[in-house]
Amino acid sequence: MALLAGGVGGVGIALLLKRGLGASQGGASRATRDHSRDRWARPGMGVTFRAELMPGRDAEERTFRVAELLPSGRIRLEDIGGEHDENEFEARR
Repeated sequence: MALLAGGVGGVGIALLLKRGLGASQGGASRATRDHSRDRWARPGMGVTFRAELMPGRDAEERTFRVAELLPSGRIRLEDIGGEHDENEFEARR
C-alpha cells in the first residue's frame, strides 16, 4: 500500500514539474494570458446568420458587420437592430 501511495505521489510531482517548465520556457501561463482577445466576435468583423434563420437568402445577404461586443458576450450589428448571440451565426472557417 505504501508503494502504491509513493508511486502516485511521484507521478503528481512529475506533472507539477512539467507544467512549471512549460511556463518558464516562454509559453503564456494561464495567469498572464490576455483573455480580452478570447472573443467569438470583434467590432468590424463580418458574421453570417445561419441559413435556417434567413431562408431564401444568399450568404452575402446574411452577412453583417459587428458594431459592438456587449459584456454579456452578445453583439450588436451594423444596419440591423437588436442583440444577437453566437449560436445564431455560422461557424467561422
